[in-house]
Amino acid sequence: MSDGVRCMIMRGGSSKGAYFLRDDLPADPTERDELLLRVMGTPDPRQIDGIGGAHPLTSKIFNNTRSIRVLVPPGYDAKENSSKRYPVLYMLDGQNLFDACLSDVSHAEWQVDETAYRLIREKAIPEMIVVGVDHAGAKRAYEFLPYRDSFNPDMEEPVGTRFPDFLVNEVMPFVNGQYRTLTGHGNTALGGSSYGGVATLYALLARPQTFGYGLIESPSIWVGMGQLIRDTSPLVALPKKVFIGFGSEEFNDDVGRKMVQGFFATVGANFKAAGYDDSTFRYVYDQGAKHTESAWAKRLPDALRFLFADWKPSPTQ
Repeated sequence: MSDGVRCMIMRGGSSKGAYFLRDDLPADPTERDELLLRVMGTPDPRQIDGIGGAHPLTSKIFNNTRSIRVLVPPGYDAKENSSKRYPVLYMLDGQNLFDACLSDVSHAEWQVDETAYRLIREKAIPEMIVVGVDHAGAKRAYEFLPYRDSFNPDMEEPVGTRFPDFLVNEVMPFVNGQYRTLTGHGNTALGGSSYGGVATLYALLARPQTFGYGLIESPSIWVGMGQLIRDTSPLVALPKKVFIGFGSEEFNDDVGRKMVQGFFATVGANFKAAGYDDSTFRYVYDQGAKHTESAWAKRLPDALRFLFADWKPSPTQ
């Protein structure tokens, strides 16, 4: 069987779904069904990839519905683990984490499931639950950003100051009610990229008593004419560890690169002034890396090791 199969995805109307040419599918019925299930998904809400699967969550804060994709660690369903609870990493832009088929812009993924499972198997990180929170499509920037982005002057006034409330009051209670989670600041992490990285950093600052770990990739750190940067000084209530990554090729000119480096130098200095050191705060300026899921996937193993290699259960709340 080849490494790929042609597929046309229709996203609207009465015939939405995935469509294939018969001759492109395996002739063997079992192989064909396995392929179609991988692509289409099943009704099981625990299936994180494919078109189907995932839990629907309706938000009263944003008045919309999105999918919540939950990756449980190996052995979660084993009888001997029936009372075991796990730390949780919440990740934004759930469509881009587990399956390139769901990524409707870049058609690429973070490879979170493959990476997390490999690191758990190697005992490099603890067994954990990863929750992918889908973005709101055309309303992504509107929901994620606490302040306007001057590089996106035509955007409507964003409402991202509500996003931490959405996570804490709607997403987390749902997940905690459905899965065996460890709750509390020391057992809860949040991650995101680009505007999702902005939402992650803002939530860490707004709800430091909730999120103990931050995985922030390629954030548009300049939003609000630098207000997000100013929000990092002073830091009083603190996350345990923060990882920030950015690629040298995310700006295509030297002026932009120098500007961004200055922004992150300020953020780093603010964290260091609050008592962070190299064991609790890391900024990676990745030479040659672009603003892509493949760059974030490449940095993900080191980010997870940095954040969680020495994790120990903390008292729950």
